Amino acid sequence: MDQIGPRLTGSPNMLRANEWTRDKLKEFGLVNSHLESWEPFGRGWANEFTSVRMVSPDMAPLIAYAKAWTPGTNNAVRGKVVRVNIRGPQDLAKYRGKLAGKIVLAGDDPEIKPSVEPLSERLNEKSLADIEHYQIPSERSNLAFREFAQRARFNRTLNKFFEDEKVLAVIDHSRGNIGGGTVFVQQGGSYKVGQTVGTTQITLAAEHWTRIARILAAKKDVELELNVKNNFYDGPDAMAPNDTIAEIPGTDKKDEVVMLGAHLDSWHTGTGATDNGAGTVVMMEAVRILKALDLKPRRTIRIGLWSGEEEGLLGSEWYVQHHFGSRPASTDPDRKGDPSVRRRENGPMTIKPEQAKVSVYFNVDNGSGKIRGVFLQENAAVEPIFDAWMKPFHDLGMDTLTMRNTGGTDHLSFDAAGIPGFQFIQDPLDYETRTHHSNMDVYDRLQPEDLKQMAVIVASFVYMAAQREQMFPRKPIEKELPPPPPMEDEENASPVTNPAVADQPQPPRPAEQRPAPQPSPTPKP
Repeated sequence: MDQIGPRLTGSPNMLRANEWTRDKLKEFGLVNSHLESWEPFGRGWANEFTSVRMVSPDMAPLIAYAKAWTPGTNNAVRGKVVRVNIRGPQDLAKYRGKLAGKIVLAGDDPEIKPSVEPLSERLNEKSLADIEHYQIPSERSNLAFREFAQRARFNRTLNKFFEDEKVLAVIDHSRGNIGGGTVFVQQGGSYKVGQTVGTTQITLAAEHWTRIARILAAKKDVELELNVKNNFYDGPDAMAPNDTIAEIPGTDKKDEVVMLGAHLDSWHTGTGATDNGAGTVVMMEAVRILKALDLKPRRTIRIGLWSGEEEGLLGSEWYVQHHFGSRPASTDPDRKGDPSVRRRENGPMTIKPEQAKVSVYFNVDNGSGKIRGVFLQENAAVEPIFDAWMKPFHDLGMDTLTMRNTGGTDHLSFDAAGIPGFQFIQDPLDYETRTHHSNMDVYDRLQPEDLKQMAVIVASFVYMAAQREQMFPRKPIEKELPPPPPMEDEENASPVTNPAVADQPQPPRPAEQRPAPQPSPTPKP
């Protein structure tokens, strides 16, 4: 996290992190420690330098970050700022021909408030009891996914509009209502070849964005100086994404496998500490513990550290697709080249022989907070197993099981292919309020005692799973969905509240797959 830093998929730092984890796992004594490449992904990208300052009517440095997969400025440029608020296609005409050479301040005014609730919290008895409550969901609806796709299509149209208008840059503001120098930044355009945006995109700290907006509202000119250097990696310089894989060999049941994993990739403004350096080091420490104890598990224990999670669970999905099962390739042009494991609308699941040999998969990916229980992912048969296994950890705060699904993490790739996959319930701490996808996702936000608790629990669960006489009970694989009706075009897309945000990395999760409510003022995007 300190010496390598942020690990955007396809970047030089991601490759360095893959190689470091491969070598460290080998040093721990694991065997078959290697990198598994997967493709297609798209363009590699890394930010080298960002400087944004106001030069008129005042001189002031601004807290700013480049958005991933957007171009730089090719040296320092200056331009006047113009406020633009495009909420739908109907708003494009009034700006046409008026933006050339300008810096666009985009989006709605943020509402910045003092924090009434603590920025960091642990789950109490009431919140854990709420998590235990389970309501049987109806059939999953793809309406939210379709709305997301419509917005993404309009955002691509909007990016093309800014490019055609020859604006110098588009600047939006960080999400959330707390601010305080925490800046949440993701991508500004697509990583896919042929879909790169043509305009520099930047996210400002909300308080700096609003200062500019107020000056403009007072009918005064604002001039900014920008200097952004972003590097793309293509062709011979491209770095194929990798997953890091290593094993502890089994004994009498060595052909069967227990898996554990976390995603190694991150966004680019912090150093990927809580998302998901925490999960990575917990899983690495769990296997180190098992090797240091010189245990001889019955089943083979395999760790996977995934890339591409932030762009839609891509690394773990490709691993599952290569080894365990897949659905037909998508006919949707926007999904071309994507893995198909979780795309129920593509058709039925085809299972590979290896799938029958994987007993269970455990995942950690919700920050640095200690483990409080397990999301059972609607697999009722595993409840008595986990109930027995967590009894020794009641004094460490782990005593909750819930039938709920939780989404947005790599266990879903395995769950979709019929392999029991589980994510642990964790204390939220300041994950949602301060660190998740932000410039403050750094080593200092980790909690060492929590990480130790997590590693001990994961090591125990993995070892117990490897020693069980039987494989883990399985749920039926979800059936395919009927093909969706034709998509409406961009002209009928839903309005957008932040027009500079294009192609968000993951569509919204259905309500029944979102993490259980936790005491946090902002939801996981």
